Amino acid sequence: MPEPVAEQHVCRPGALVREYVDGYSGYDMRGFPAGRHMGLPSRHLTLVVQFDAPITLSVLPDGRSGPRRFDALIGGFHTQPAVIEHDGNQRGVQLHLTAAGARALFGMPAGELVETVVPLEAVWGRTATELVERLGEAESWDARFTAIDQVLARAAAGRAEVPSAVRPETAEAMRRLVSARGDVDITSVAADVGWSRRHLSEQFGTEYGVTPKAMARVLRFERSKVLFIRGARSTLAAIAAECGYADQAHMAREWRTLAGASPTQWLADEQLPVAHAPDVLAA
Repeated sequence: MPEPVAEQHVCRPGALVREYVDGYSGYDMRGFPAGRHMGLPSRHLTLVVQFDAPITLSVLPDGRSGPRRFDALIGGFHTQPAVIEHDGNQRGVQLHLTAAGARALFGMPAGELVETVVPLEAVWGRTATELVERLGEAESWDARFTAIDQVLARAAAGRAEVPSAVRPETAEAMRRLVSARGDVDITSVAADVGWSRRHLSEQFGTEYGVTPKAMARVLRFERSKVLFIRGARSTLAAIAAECGYADQAHMAREWRTLAGASPTQWLADEQLPVAHAPDVLAA
């Protein structure tokens, strides 16, 4: 029986769209055991174009059961895992979109996509069709990433005259949360932007669909995941301390909520190699 094959290709977006996308991740995985892949919460919205066969979600980010199948999809922020069924083969590309990318590329606040996954064509129309077709015709990963740059840059330019409704205070709060990787006092952030904590939560939730506290939880979780995958710390207790958890038990509870399992169980259950993502530790 042939050995499984896994190719992963990570690319930084072109300068014209770098504010809206933190990275592109291409993947080609074949011959692995069939199973489930957990779509975990992160600081990014997710755009996926699947090659060869649709991607199948058996559990959606809001907890509803599927199955739902997509050739290309866009998913918003979420605080519990989605479940992706696979036959051991996955081939496609994932774009890690920033919160600013929702307005710049799709003309809507990220909050309109919270805890949901929709067909890409539902929010992008003919632009989605063009992206899927160009990726299908490209003969190399470099050509695919160039095509993505071009499509995204044109989409953003086409919305350049549309006024942004993002309040500067809300955008600054998001910047502070991401910069601190979630390890920040929300009351202090609110005071620094000139708002009460309650008003910040209301405005932040309207724009992004989640509260600052929920986003901070996701950012801490995301950082702990990267440290765990890299083996960058000797113990889970050390990871918990570095990421701002009260202790290892606190981190384990957060993982069970956000990932559906402990770190070790999550990794053991993944049949496919864990895909590369933008370096969240450098944010």
